Amino acid sequence: MDDVMGAMDQIDRRGLLLGAGAAALAAVGNPMNAAEPRTVPEPFVVRSTDGTMLVGEAKGDPQAPEILFIHGLRQSRLSWDKQFTDATLAGFRLVRFDLRGHGDSDKPEAPEAYADADRWGDDVAAVIAAAKLRRPVLVGWSLGGFVAGSYLKSHGGAPVAGVNLVDAVTKLAPDLLTPLAGTFARTTTSHDLAERTAETASFLGACFHQPPTGVELQRMLVINGMTARAVGEGFVKTATPDLEPVFKAYAGPILLTHGRHDRLVRLAMSERIKTLRPESRLSVYDESGHSPFYEEPARFNRELAAFVTTAARS
Repeated sequence: MDDVMGAMDQIDRRGLLLGAGAAALAAVGNPMNAAEPRTVPEPFVVRSTDGTMLVGEAKGDPQAPEILFIHGLRQSRLSWDKQFTDATLAGFRLVRFDLRGHGDSDKPEAPEAYADADRWGDDVAAVIAAAKLRRPVLVGWSLGGFVAGSYLKSHGGAPVAGVNLVDAVTKLAPDLLTPLAGTFARTTTSHDLAERTAETASFLGACFHQPPTGVELQRMLVINGMTARAVGEGFVKTATPDLEPVFKAYAGPILLTHGRHDRLVRLAMSERIKTLRPESRLSVYDESGHSPFYEEPARFNRELAAFVTTAARS
C-alpha cells in the first residue's frame, strides 16, 4: 500500500484531471456507426426491474460466442480493458456494464437497493436482454461472482453457457474472506470523509499483487471514488449470504480463477466451489493478487477463450 500512496503523492492536480477526463471520454464512448467494423464498442443503456439505469457496451460479432463481464466492488466496466483490447478475444462477442452504484450507472441512495440478491440478478437479466445475448458465459470478478450467482438463483442457469468465477465472493463468511476485507467493509463506508478517502485508496492497493501505476492508477482511484457508499452498506446486509448451493446446482461448466496472493478473498473460497463441483477447473495465478485478469492478462485471456469456446459447444 506504501507504493500506491507514494504514487498518489506524485500525481499533480493537472495530471489527475487529464487522466480523469480521458477516462470519462472512454467511458462515454460513441454511437455505433453502421459503416464501422464491430471492433468499435456499441454503447447501450437499460433499466432494471426497479428502474435503476445501467450503462454498458458491446463489441464483436453478435453471432460469435458471447462473454458478459461483471466487475467487482468499487470498480467499473473499464476494469476489463485488457480483455476488450486483446486480439485473443477478438473472435467473441464481448459485453460489459457498470453495476448499480458504480461508474455511469444509477446510484440508488438506499442501502436496501444493494442488499437484495434478486435485484443484482435482475440487473444481469436486463443487460442480457438489452445486449441481445443468446447464451453468454458469465465472468464474475469478486462481487461480480456474487452478482452472477444471484442471476442463476433468480433466473436459472439455462440461459448461461458457463461461468468463470474470478477471485469471486460466493459466500459471505469470515473463514473465506480475510480480516482485511472485513476491515474495509467498515472503513470504506465510513461517514468520516477523511477516513473513507484514505481507506478507499488502501482498498484499491489491496486488489493487486502487481499494482497499477501512472494513468491507470489515476483512473482507478477516480472510479473507486465514484462508487456510492450505500453499495457497501447494503451488500453486507444481504439476506442471501451463501450462494454455494446455487453454483452446486448449476448444470453448466465452471472455471475458477484465483490469484495466489489475494489479500481479500481466500483461495479457500474457490476451493470450496471446486469441492462442490469436482468437474470444474481451478486455475491459480502465482503472480497475481485479487485481479489476475489485470495482473496476468495474457494467460487469463487464453484460458477464458478456451473455456468459452468449449462451453459454447456444449
